[in-house]
Amino acid sequence: MASGRERLIFPLDVSTLEEARALVALLASDIATFKVGLELFTAYGPAAISLVHDAGAECFLDLKMHDIPETVARATESATRLGVRYLTLHAANGPKTLTKAAAVAKGSPTTLLAVTVLTSMDDAELHAIGIMASPGDTVLALARMAKGAGVSGLVASAHECKALRAALGADAHLVIPGVRPLGSDANDQKRTATPREAIVNGADKLVVGRPIRDAKDPRAAAQAIAREIDEALSGRA
Repeated sequence: MASGRERLIFPLDVSTLEEARALVALLASDIATFKVGLELFTAYGPAAISLVHDAGAECFLDLKMHDIPETVARATESATRLGVRYLTLHAANGPKTLTKAAAVAKGSPTTLLAVTVLTSMDDAELHAIGIMASPGDTVLALARMAKGAGVSGLVASAHECKALRAALGADAHLVIPGVRPLGSDANDQKRTATPREAIVNGADKLVVGRPIRDAKDPRAAAQAIAREIDEALSGRA
């Protein structure tokens, strides 16, 4: 069973390579995977991935790709050549695009993650874009479609984690953002949970950013979250 350190993902949501490199150097002994998102990748491209790999850590490339099937497939192929461990694309691409991307990624070190409903969205946000179903129902529908298309890695909030695990079984790989330790500010997240709650509900990996980055002692914060994950796993076993 993977340890708390191995299940923890830290997002490098900073604007420069120097800031990212300093965070990786500080936290690599406590966190196994670092997420490179749109801000850093747009500014620096593959160099942002290289700095993660140079530290001996895994890279989660979080681009949330959403485009026509051929474009997404080619971008997926490029990401696999970069050796990233995880790559996100929107489940809302639909089955044709997801199937094509899954075929490209098959046999590579890259696990595709289909983003269902962003954790910043609630009922009102979904209604504003014409989706009348609840976040939970929307997540489940998109997740079933993605898994049917060959993408068993999923990104959803902890609120949907238990239902996803029950519906999709043990082989679904659930990555949960919007995780906030007790007492942390939710910031722009609408559907949050503590690390313990997310793990108990069936999460495989947790994305935790600001509660670590903004802590007085980021290493101590990461270590505390890893311990909470380990304790929750002991109870789940």
